[in-house]
Amino acid sequence: MAAKLVYVLNGPNLNLLGTREPEIYGSQTLDDIGALLVARGEELDIAIDMRQSNHEGHLVDWLHEARAEGASAVLLNAGAYTHTSVALLDAIRAIGVPVIEVHLSNPHTREGFRHTSWVGMAAKGTIAGFGADSYLLALEAAARL
Repeated sequence: MAAKLVYVLNGPNLNLLGTREPEIYGSQTLDDIGALLVARGEELDIAIDMRQSNHEGHLVDWLHEARAEGASAVLLNAGAYTHTSVALLDAIRAIGVPVIEVHLSNPHTREGFRHTSWVGMAAKGTIAGFGADSYLLALEAAARL
């Protein structure tokens, strides 16, 4: 049987992980996190397709692609788009693929505007506040879907 496919989509400024506000986001880069996910994915028989864009439309297109490619789940760290994007909300609702919202920090312990998540309104669940481990915990959840 072929490995399950999980898309891992990352939004704006996540390409700067490792140097961007490490006191909030940690010192691991997005490539570091990707390597952890690929290694754990191999153990779980899950193929990881990890991408990052600073452009909202790319994230919408990739959500559509996840559906077309038969992904079993999407892990989505939409960054700041989490709190602003009705387009991502609509795309998540449209694709029929379970989406797990992921955050390195806990948005509920931060500025008030981060307490509303448009992504979370359609996501299967949210994992936040565990740094890079948030992604690994989300992958474990995706494996159980």
